[in-house]
This record gives sequence, structure tokens and C-alpha cells, in this order.
Amino acid sequence: MPEPGPIERRLAREAVLILDGALATELERRGADLADPLWSARCLIEHPALIRAVHLDYLRAGADILTTATYQATFEGFARRGLDHSAAERLMRAAVTLARDARDEFASGHARGAPRAPALIAGSVGPYGALLADGSEYRGHYGLSDAALAAFHRPRLEVLIEAGVDLIACETLPSRQEAEVLARLLEDLAPITGWISFSCRDGAHDSEGEDIARCAQVLEHSKPVSAVGINCTRPEFLDELLERMAGETTKPLVAYPNSGERYDARTKCWSDVPSEQSLASAAGGWYRAGARLIGGCCRTRPADIAALRAALEGSSRRAGGPNAR
Repeated sequence: MPEPGPIERRLAREAVLILDGALATELERRGADLADPLWSARCLIEHPALIRAVHLDYLRAGADILTTATYQATFEGFARRGLDHSAAERLMRAAVTLARDARDEFASGHARGAPRAPALIAGSVGPYGALLADGSEYRGHYGLSDAALAAFHRPRLEVLIEAGVDLIACETLPSRQEAEVLARLLEDLAPITGWISFSCRDGAHDSEGEDIARCAQVLEHSKPVSAVGINCTRPEFLDELLERMAGETTKPLVAYPNSGERYDARTKCWSDVPSEQSLASAAGGWYRAGARLIGGCCRTRPADIAALRAALEGSSRRAGGPNAR
């Protein structure tokens, strides 16, 4: 019987874990120029202190899990900027260090306050589509074999694990194929565990158009996959998506939508208006559907996470409380 991972251990004591919110779009709000195929990973080169500051603000807002600035940090992407394998590896390791340093700084300043478990560091692993920097993580259909996808993902996973992340966050996956490839890699790289979350086009399908319930079903028996769910998807789709997934898995669900705005890959801009329903007001429904890791993705901010934590901090945050599933 494998040892429980960090998500399982924390959820044995707490009914819900609060994720952080957007990293890249928050960096942009603070003046970083991310008009670059590297996106947030550009700040690992130019403004690492700004990444640490954003991490720290999410901890102050109440996040239980920090995700590293490695969503778009790949060996191939850094090579296009003239950085060799060693330089790329150093930057990925630096992303883990920045999150850990923010956690340590927060812990030292929080020592006299109410006791709080140290935040977990999740190594962010974006999809192959993130490398393409053309919005492919919201479309999928790469035309790659399982072997090619595994060869792309394995080196970054190995670096993040060696750098000491607590868990892996495989995020914004547009297809079941990529999710299954990553689940097999996590099995190969045991004992690391983590979550897998999909980007979705509507309330029933991932970005490639596959049944989201089937996506949950195929991951049900993958031991290192501690949770499955949805991210960077319009908030109004989450209730239905989570209900469909909950019917096919016993794993805790992950829910961290974007603000509801739309990303134009051609102009590299966000359009439309945010969802009328805030994360905090919607989170109760996601919790009742089975979500136990809840946060925000693109265009959400520390204030959104603070409001979310406050909304869920009552009985739902006590394992076995009256709202527990």
C-alpha cells in the first residue's frame, strides 16, 4: 500500500485546501512585460523578486498551496532564447526556490499568529500547447504520439522533483491523451504525487471535445494522481463539469477557473468581462460537488483568494464538518 501523498495527508485534517490565484496575469498587473513565448517564465530571467512577491501575497491572502512559475518553463522554450540545458535547469530550480523562500518568509512573520500548516509547493507543469504559445492549450489536437509527449514532459518533471517540490500540478490539459501520458510519467517517477486538471470548452467536454467524465474515469486508478479537476475554464461551466467528474471518480476534485474573460492568442490580450459570480460566491457549490482544492487561475488576484478563504473557512474547513462530503 503506497504512503499517502501531501494532498491526502492535508485533507485528512482539513476539508478543503485553498490554492493560489493567477501568477502571470498578476505579474503583468505589477508591471512585468510578458509579451513573450516564455510568458511568466520570462520573469525567472528578468524579475525573479517580483515572482517571490506575488507568492508572498498569495500566502498572506490565505493560500495553502503555491504553484511555481514553471507553467511555460520548458527546455525547448528556453533554448529558443539561447539558453542551454544547464541554464534552463537552473531557472526551473530557481522557480522552486522562489516559492520556498516566500513560504519561509511568510512562516517567520506568521510565527506569533494563529497556527497554520506550511504551504505546499506544487511544481507547475503546463501542457505541450503552452510551448507553442498560440492558445493550443485551449484547443489541443497537437498530432503528437504518446512517446513524443512523454519525451517533452519528463525532463521538466525530473528537475522539479529533484528541486524538492512537494507535489506536481499538471495544469490546463486540453486532452485525455496528455493526461494519461502525464499520469504514467508520475507512476514512473514515484513517490511524487500531484493533481491533473483540464481546460474545458463547455460544461461537458475538455478542450478537444472529449467527455470530461471519461477523463476522470481513466485517471481513477492512477495512484500518484491525488486529485483531478478543472482549471483556466470559464467559472459558469464548473458546476456541471465537477458533477460529471464526481460521478466517475472517488478522488478529490480540483477547481480553479479563470475570471471568465477570454484569451485571444493572436493579440495576446484578454477580452470580455469577468464572470458576474465571484470565486467566493461560487465556491460553496464547487465544494458540494466534491471540490477539495479550490482557487483561481488567469486574471484572479490575491484579493479573490482572500475572499475565497473567508467564504470557505467555516465548517467546511473542518474535516468531517457538517458540509463535508
